Amino acid sequence: MNKRAVALYLTIIGILLILVLGVYAAAFATRKPDSVSFDGSRALADVQTQVDFGPRIPGTAGHDQIREWIRAELEHAGWVVEIQQTERMGHPIYNIIGKRNTEAPQIILGAHYDTRMYADQDPTPAMQAEPVPGANDGASGVAVLLELARTLPKDSVPTWLVFFDAEDNGNIPDWDWILGSRAFAEEIEIAPRAVVIVDMIGDADLNIHLEKNSDKAIRAEIWSAAESLDYADKFINSEKWNMLDDHTPFLEKGIPAVDIIDFDYPYWHTTQDTPDKVSAESLKAVGDTLSKWIAENPR
Repeated sequence: MNKRAVALYLTIIGILLILVLGVYAAAFATRKPDSVSFDGSRALADVQTQVDFGPRIPGTAGHDQIREWIRAELEHAGWVVEIQQTERMGHPIYNIIGKRNTEAPQIILGAHYDTRMYADQDPTPAMQAEPVPGANDGASGVAVLLELARTLPKDSVPTWLVFFDAEDNGNIPDWDWILGSRAFAEEIEIAPRAVVIVDMIGDADLNIHLEKNSDKAIRAEIWSAAESLDYADKFINSEKWNMLDDHTPFLEKGIPAVDIIDFDYPYWHTTQDTPDKVSAESLKAVGDTLSKWIAENPR
C-alpha cells in the first residue's frame, strides 16, 4: 500500500470515528437524566418570586397573581390542575390541587399560599398594621411543593399537591385560621394514607421538632428518612409544639396527618419575614426528605 492509499485509509477511518462519536454524543445530549434531584436554589428563587408579587392576602392582586403562577408552574411540570372554589365566613376560597392522573391520592402534600394581612407580632408597633411578606410563612412551603412537582418520579405512589388558601388570618375580625384546608377536608371525598403539611420550613436556622398532634407512625417514617439523609440536625427527634395548622382538619376526620413546621422562627408574623431569612439548604433538606419518604411508599 503506497503512502497516498495509507493517507486515504486513515482519513476514512478518522471520518467514521468522528461520525460514531457524534452519534453517541447526540444520544447522551438528548437523553433525559434517569432522575432529577431537588434543587434548593431553584426553590429559593420561587420564594423570591412569591414575595415579589407583594402581599398574597385573599382579595388582593398578589393573591390573584400567585394563583395563576402556581397553576402555570404545575402545568409546565406536567401536572393537571383543579381549583376548588368555595366560600367560608363570606370569603371566597381557592384551593389549588395538582394531580398527575385520575388515580385517588395515597399521599397529599399541602402548603398554604396566602399571607397574613397584619404583622401583629412585629417588635415595632408602627409596623404591626403592615402586611407580612411571608417568605418563610407561606412561600417556603409553596416553593418545596413546586420543586417536588418538577422532580418527583412519574411512577411515584399517587400523590396530590394541594396549595391551601386562607390559612393565615386568624384572630382578625370576620376571619379564622385554616379556612382553606377545612373547606377541602369537608368537601373533597378522599381517603389518603397520609396528609403531610409543610409550613415555615425555609428558616436558614432550621430546627423542625416533632409536632405533638401529628400522626406518630407517619411522623416516625419521615424523621427516619431525614436521618438516613444526614438531616437529623434539622429534623429534631423530640416533641415541642402543639399546632393548629392545615393538618388539623384531616386529623379531625381520622386521616393520618403530619405538620412539618419550624415554629422557632423569630420573624413569624413580622415585616422581617423576608427572603434573606430563608436558605436553599433548608428547602433542600425538606424536599430531599419528602422525596425519599415518598419513594419508600409502595404503590
